[in-house]
Amino acid sequence: MIALLTGTGLLYLWDLGSSGWANSFYAAAVQAGANDWTAFFFGSLDPQNSITVDKPPASLWPMALAARIVGFNSWSLLVPQALMGIAAVGLLYAAVRRVSGHGAGLLAGTLLALTPVAALMFRFDNPDALLTLLLVAAAYLLVRGLEDGRTRWIAAVGLVLGFAFLTKSLQAFLVLPGLALAWLWAAPGRPWRRVWQLLVGGAGIVVGAGWWLLAVALWPVDARPYIGGSGDNTPLGLAFGYNGLGRIVGGEGGGPGGGGRPGAAFGGGMPDAAGLPGG
Repeated sequence: MIALLTGTGLLYLWDLGSSGWANSFYAAAVQAGANDWTAFFFGSLDPQNSITVDKPPASLWPMALAARIVGFNSWSLLVPQALMGIAAVGLLYAAVRRVSGHGAGLLAGTLLALTPVAALMFRFDNPDALLTLLLVAAAYLLVRGLEDGRTRWIAAVGLVLGFAFLTKSLQAFLVLPGLALAWLWAAPGRPWRRVWQLLVGGAGIVVGAGWWLLAVALWPVDARPYIGGSGDNTPLGLAFGYNGLGRIVGGEGGGPGGGGRPGAAFGGGMPDAAGLPGG
């Protein structure tokens, strides 16, 4: 396993600075969050807190914290992403090893590390790095729960998926049917107990995501940024619209530079954060 993680680290960290600011749209939000705590909490695109990015803010938090500690630069922006990739490979190895042994775990971890889209994703500042890490973590926790049937494991799965919702909205829930069916089919205990435990897991999702959603709902609207990508200035409007059904059925805009974009609230254009275009 040490060789696997070392090799993954070399793959993801080598010449990482060559990517520059990677996705400059999210880089601007990281810079804003590194200079202002309100911008950090909401994922604002600019330190004046005019508007947020088109995703919930969780994926920005590790990068913004790194920028606060060591300064805002390409490495503080991208090293957290690479470390998430290393962690995801390690968790996948651990999950598969518990079921199928050391060799299968090494194979699974190696395949993830060498998948081209993963190698790109974990060297970039899009939300997908944290989303993937959290979904792999949820799968690992589920495997642990299938071994002894303790409710705490499925509750932890729910908490992790709730936090994943704060990373990329409804896309975090694409794994829910598979995880739920696996628990119903394979968890120890009577069927009624498995159903009750799934309800506990659902409560974990509500807690994992709901604390931030509640904070936004209670925050005075005139004292926070506009929720970018939404049509109604709410995180749920963003989640079920542009970041939810809009991606499935091709609904009208909400994203940066798209039709019906949130910048319409500011006269039809995105705020000029760090001199960047909205797209």
